[in-house]
Amino acid sequence: MPTRSAHTAWKGTLADGSGQTALTSSGVATFDVSFPKRAADEAGGVTSPEELIAAAHSSCYAMQLSAVLAEAGGTPVSLDVTADVTLRPDPAGGFRISGIALKVSGEVEGLDAEGFKAAAENAKATCPVSKALTGTDITLEVL
Repeated sequence: MPTRSAHTAWKGTLADGSGQTALTSSGVATFDVSFPKRAADEAGGVTSPEELIAAAHSSCYAMQLSAVLAEAGGTPVSLDVTADVTLRPDPAGGFRISGIALKVSGEVEGLDAEGFKAAAENAKATCPVSKALTGTDITLEVL
């Protein structure tokens, strides 16, 4: 299996600095990053590690759920996944990701709502990004 890479160039202090994160494996995008925007309620056109983790988690979870649904005898027609990643001060100092809230809805042929919910829980437990983020509280809401 391949290794994927990203690169960040940072200048300045945490409070005053800024940088750019490039998705180097794919070359599809470069994003501005800044701690003041990271810690603010409004991102102002600047991304953050938490947003990038949310993107990674929602896409990985959608892929894993499609596989789990097929294994359960369903045919995924469409899935809609949101991942909300929260950054909070860490009582031990600094900051930490305090939680990730996954929300999923979908249209699946061949499974009822109970089967979809069971598959959604299974996908949460088996998604590679969920596994990488063990130690973080990950919740799931099936809509």
